[in-house]
Amino acid sequence: MDSLQRAFYGLKFENAFLRQKGKAFEDLFSRIMGHASPGDFQAVRPYGNRGDLKCDGYRVSDKTVFQCYAPSAMKLANMLTKMDEDFNGAVAHWGGRMERWSFVHNEDDGLPADATQKLVDLGTANPDVSLDQTGYPELFAIVMALSVSQLEDLFGSVPSQRTMAQLDYAALRPVVSLIQKLSPDDNPPLSAPSASKLDANKLASDAAELLRQGRRREPLVEQFFNDWPDPSFGEEIAQGFRERYQALKAEDLTSDQIFSELQTFAGGMDGTPPHQAAVLAVMSYFFERCDIFEDHAEGDVGI
Repeated sequence: MDSLQRAFYGLKFENAFLRQKGKAFEDLFSRIMGHASPGDFQAVRPYGNRGDLKCDGYRVSDKTVFQCYAPSAMKLANMLTKMDEDFNGAVAHWGGRMERWSFVHNEDDGLPADATQKLVDLGTANPDVSLDQTGYPELFAIVMALSVSQLEDLFGSVPSQRTMAQLDYAALRPVVSLIQKLSPDDNPPLSAPSASKLDANKLASDAAELLRQGRRREPLVEQFFNDWPDPSFGEEIAQGFRERYQALKAEDLTSDQIFSELQTFAGGMDGTPPHQAAVLAVMSYFFERCDIFEDHAEGDVGI
């Protein structure tokens, strides 16, 4: 999980923690713990007139009984009464099966002093059971230790840094949009890209063929920049490609991975055939002008 995903999921958890009340909060807690301790944590549901035996979840490994409390409006007197009733009820129902009791709540800034004292008093009166609370910081630590796939199941998908990096280059959209509407020459020269440059960058034969086919519309790209009212526009696009290439290279990606990422950067390869052809034309144009990929093998003299 990268820093962008962490920020998104941290915010999603905080929103869910503060918004979910009552049964919804209990369900959120159970789903989180189910991911955190699969096969160990067991959600407990009420059954008939037996209820849930004062237990909203049970962790087998350390014999912990979890009790959730997240009312729509928190009132201290009600909280203290709830703690008393639920703990003593759990002692009666679970007996030796309970070595730890945790009061799960959605108070983001911690429990009131009276509630903390209540936990201490209950623990003193029941030395065989360890008592604690599970609030925002405890649940946050559990959530952020989950895998991305688990977080997606809980809170949905979020963009990663890689996703953001793969967004296409906005300035290229008019280029690709126009080029795909223009008709190339019927028999354009299909000279292969520089063999030495392909070799220097270790690009696969498939990439070489794509670049070769892209040359069918490469003259249209040149014509586009020549006819554009702002003569500096082509250089701005070229600089965008150079910076994107250098950023991808710094990630230690293979040349073929970089090639694929640059295709996405140029507009993506999931659109119509004319759109894909336009993207390849743009790629070929900037490849031949050495704005992307290296112009010579390391140690050789560049052109």
